[in-house]
Amino acid sequence: MHYPEPISKLIDSFMKLPGIGPKTAARLAFFVLTMKEDTVLDFAKALVDAKRNLSYCSVCGHITDIDPCHICQDKQRDLSMICVVQDTKDVVAMEKMRDYNGLYHVLHGAISPMDGIGPEDINVPSLLKRLQDTQVEELILATNPTIEGEATAMYISRLVKPSGIKTTRIAHGLPVGGDLEYADEVTLSKALEGRREL
Repeated sequence: MHYPEPISKLIDSFMKLPGIGPKTAARLAFFVLTMKEDTVLDFAKALVDAKRNLSYCSVCGHITDIDPCHICQDKQRDLSMICVVQDTKDVVAMEKMRDYNGLYHVLHGAISPMDGIGPEDINVPSLLKRLQDTQVEELILATNPTIEGEATAMYISRLVKPSGIKTTRIAHGLPVGGDLEYADEVTLSKALEGRREL
């Protein structure tokens, strides 16, 4: 179907977002047309402000509006621990838990030779420099439980081991409330590996 150019451009713009196909993009575009002009302008301003006013923390790589970020500046944090995550969204997930009070390091991806992503393409060099400059005692590798996440964790672990810094990996396994019969073999295997004494 042929739409007027402004709506076509809006639909194309929405389709650039992850998980938005042509039908959803068209639905969103037509919804925007029903919104009040002030609301649309506020929405557009929020998009521009987020793009212009957010950057990555020069210390940990988390998204921030100040540098260093709030977490890196927090004097109440345990400076002896750094939790390594793949994405800034992972920091938000960890912070919601409220059980972890250490620092973070965001890799912005994972090693994936199939996609041409090597260690130098993610935030590994800055992690190694950071470990030399600080008194970190434990590095918690909290990369995703995927092939790429596991490869990244193993790579970092091998690099850090000679320094004597304790390197741990978050446990993987069954979710609370999950049934054994529905778990796949890899999840069950990880759950068994991560077992602990009661």
